Amino acid sequence: MPVFTLLLPLLLSAQIKQEFIYQSAPFPECHASTIVETAPGEFLAAWFGGTREGAKDVAIWGARLKDGQWTSPIELAREPNYSTYNPVLFQTKDKTLWLYYKFGLSPSTWNGARMKSVDGGRTWTNKEYLPAGLLGPIKNKPLVQADGTILSGTSVESDFAWTAWVERSTDNGQTWSKIGPIVHPAEPRGIIQPTIVPIGKNLLRMFMRSTQKIGFVAYADSRDNGKTWSSAKITNLPNPNSGTDALALKDGRIVLIYNHTPKGRSPLNIAVSLDGDKWSDPIILESEPGEYSYPAIIQAADGSLHATWTWKRQRIKHAIIPLSALPR
Repeated sequence: MPVFTLLLPLLLSAQIKQEFIYQSAPFPECHASTIVETAPGEFLAAWFGGTREGAKDVAIWGARLKDGQWTSPIELAREPNYSTYNPVLFQTKDKTLWLYYKFGLSPSTWNGARMKSVDGGRTWTNKEYLPAGLLGPIKNKPLVQADGTILSGTSVESDFAWTAWVERSTDNGQTWSKIGPIVHPAEPRGIIQPTIVPIGKNLLRMFMRSTQKIGFVAYADSRDNGKTWSSAKITNLPNPNSGTDALALKDGRIVLIYNHTPKGRSPLNIAVSLDGDKWSDPIILESEPGEYSYPAIIQAADGSLHATWTWKRQRIKHAIIPLSALPR
């Protein structure tokens, strides 16, 4: 049994197809990818790229996957004299495709902006700046519920505190209410970048990145459809102050993509849970030295999972993960 447990992640990861979204691009560094399925079998990915994170030449870039091939990167958004950060792509119930992103000199001075598309991201409206106090989804896709309600995990990073919030909309993003703060009781500079998933019929759970002082993926719960949330607690999964993403599969299982390590940003892993509490052994996506971080994950119309992540700050990687690769 110990030998099987040790080999399990490697055997399962052998079923996973990985590729780079691009081989060359007009920027040396990239980070913080997002992915959405725009039509069955067609995907759009976005990320920020430029000289380095925080430089004023950093813009939002994107590429499209169709018929098994990624297009060359194209520029989607740029802010003169500011760096852009953390794009998020998602679709609302009215079939509008949204691109939210942040811009500023640093995370503590971020502003929010967005654009929308009604043709799957081939053309976009002019950008719209969000009102002060709203940032939009801070890293991960929102949860769009069956009735159209959008629950967007967001957070604020000040010099003294990291705090998670939820931005909630019932009119396809025209207006928002802000819910929170969600904090870790023992560590005020503690949690950011929520991702929200349903567990069963009556529970919503957000998973969050935490500082190394906390050291584990954090979570908070809501039992009133996201209107109120518990304080943050910790899972038994390590977190080295690095971004995560989560997904509720159509069959009810919960998938978390994260760095299973107490420090650094390698390896990059996937774990699966039936209840959001007990987790499988981690599947290995990346294990070499380097940075493999800020993953995004979705389930496609055909049931397979599509994930993207930062590869050494040099390129964005894409993986197709069949359901058969996941432990039950």
